[in-house]
Amino acid sequence: MAEATTAVAPVAAARSKAVAAERLTKMVPDKVHTWPYLVRLEMLVATFVMAFITVWSIVVDAPLEEPANPTKTPNPSKAPWYFLGLQEILVYFDPWFAGVVLPAFIIVGLMVIPYIDINPKGNGYYCFKDRWFSISVFLFGFLVMWITLIIMGTFFRGPGWYLFIPGQYWDVHKTVAITNVNITDYLAAHLHLPFLSNPVIAMVTGTLLVVFWVAIIPAIFWQARWKKSETLQRLGKVRYWITASLFMIMMGTVFKVVLRLGFNIKYVGMFDLGLINPSLAWAKIYF
Repeated sequence: MAEATTAVAPVAAARSKAVAAERLTKMVPDKVHTWPYLVRLEMLVATFVMAFITVWSIVVDAPLEEPANPTKTPNPSKAPWYFLGLQEILVYFDPWFAGVVLPAFIIVGLMVIPYIDINPKGNGYYCFKDRWFSISVFLFGFLVMWITLIIMGTFFRGPGWYLFIPGQYWDVHKTVAITNVNITDYLAAHLHLPFLSNPVIAMVTGTLLVVFWVAIIPAIFWQARWKKSETLQRLGKVRYWITASLFMIMMGTVFKVVLRLGFNIKYVGMFDLGLINPSLAWAKIYF
């Protein structure tokens, strides 16, 4: 009799737990409506933020400079803070590439996100566990790249757009002898390969380096992992190449900044048809 009672007790306990869990599920629904729960919370947060900003703007004066003087150009002449990242990236790339091509890649990348997203849960699931790759890439692109460039342009760039340590005196007469060279000239000097200094060979070599970075490395990764990775199989070739190309362009931008700051590399690739046919001198781009 004691043995039967002992055997029944765990079953009864499990059944009571199941009943309690079912009752709790009915009391606390799995999903709630956007209105009023989410909208009410958002309205309260927005109200408190607006009140805080209003009080802050009344108590603390905006850090405005003196009225603009058309006869005196400030040194350095800086864009508004939200454009300083773009102004800073002009240091590392050709103006046309930095001002047109890279922003276009950002816009296109944001537009294709819904078409390359393979998360089966769909919209509404944004926790790091569900979207670790997307969240990591966004945080890297926004914080590590864009915000860092804004901070560099705001606090580290002084007269002549030279680098200054925060707190260092901004000497308007500062002159730094910086010799920026293309990567082919750098390799020619350090590897003793003088033929790389030839403009046509330099153009071909730089283009091959960029193609290797943007296309060959993703191709090698695809061939090595697509049979073993369920994610790559669900992604497919087209979506993989779109994702990989945008990702490698983003990482290549960071790599190019490091080359410029660390090794004074001006350009990695150069595409100039004017070297082959002078009538096509307009068809050129440096990156």
